[in-house]
Amino acid sequence: MDGKLDIIALGESLIELSTNSTMSAAGCLYKSYGGDALTTAISALRMGSKVGFITRIGDDPFKDFLLDSWKAEGLDTSRIKLTNEPNGLYIIARPALTEKEVVHYRKKIAPSKLSIDDVDEEYIKNASVIYASGVTLSLSPSADEAVEYAFKLAKENGVTTAYDPNYYSRLTTPNDAKEAFSRIYSYVDLIFMNTKHDSINILEIDSHENAIKKLWDMGISTVVLKSSEKNGYYTGYNGKIVFTEFYTSDYVDTTCSGDTFNGGFLHAYTHGFTPLEATKFASIVAGLQAKGIGAIKSIPYRDEVYSIYRGYNG
Repeated sequence: MDGKLDIIALGESLIELSTNSTMSAAGCLYKSYGGDALTTAISALRMGSKVGFITRIGDDPFKDFLLDSWKAEGLDTSRIKLTNEPNGLYIIARPALTEKEVVHYRKKIAPSKLSIDDVDEEYIKNASVIYASGVTLSLSPSADEAVEYAFKLAKENGVTTAYDPNYYSRLTTPNDAKEAFSRIYSYVDLIFMNTKHDSINILEIDSHENAIKKLWDMGISTVVLKSSEKNGYYTGYNGKIVFTEFYTSDYVDTTCSGDTFNGGFLHAYTHGFTPLEATKFASIVAGLQAKGIGAIKSIPYRDEVYSIYRGYNG
């Protein structure tokens, strides 16, 4: 891709198969793709950002589907490498609002081969923001090293770093998540956390105010806490903490809605919005995405989101 990138995301991609029936009753499954960092990348891209993605994908029959889909979206795929390991897969069934079945197949998958060899300093220097998550760190020791190296290069070159611990108990333990965070936080400028999993398991703090102040004290200047309990977001920057309600409570599937929020926020942040304005914008992106099933296929597009945002802000 020619010119400067707004955002570069590092992380995994997964094949997504979904149904609005139960697993046992489903006659067919809808094919798409997902992965937390990839969802963030596509979310920002659909809002109008120029986005690059660093990952490894399997040289299997899904390869062309993934690359063709990403190129059609406009994603810069120049730093995506092929490997002999398979692509990961997850299946999601959402027969009703209160029912959800998810099965993952992500052992020894292609993105786990991410390493510092995939991180090019000139490419990193060409971006405004570098983004990664704790899921990426948990893929493998080499993927962990790749993220730390990318963030180090970003800091050395004046590029903003954004991070979401994205704690999942099926992928890591509280102790491992704390250790990973301890290695990365000194490089982080902007952080996304949720109060239900991240701040409790990593910071051992259940107060949104105390969590934000703790992160400020650690040198992280901009903090967004997502709270499903309070149905909104706490944005902390410049010594102030402001609450923003979720855009909607009318949702169907919240799979990767937090990652979608991150992409909307990073798009707004790199296009002149203040952190508070970026939170309001991103809440619309995430709210619209949660009205559909699956990670990426339900992410809205720029015109719809901007129209709603402008309506809210005169």
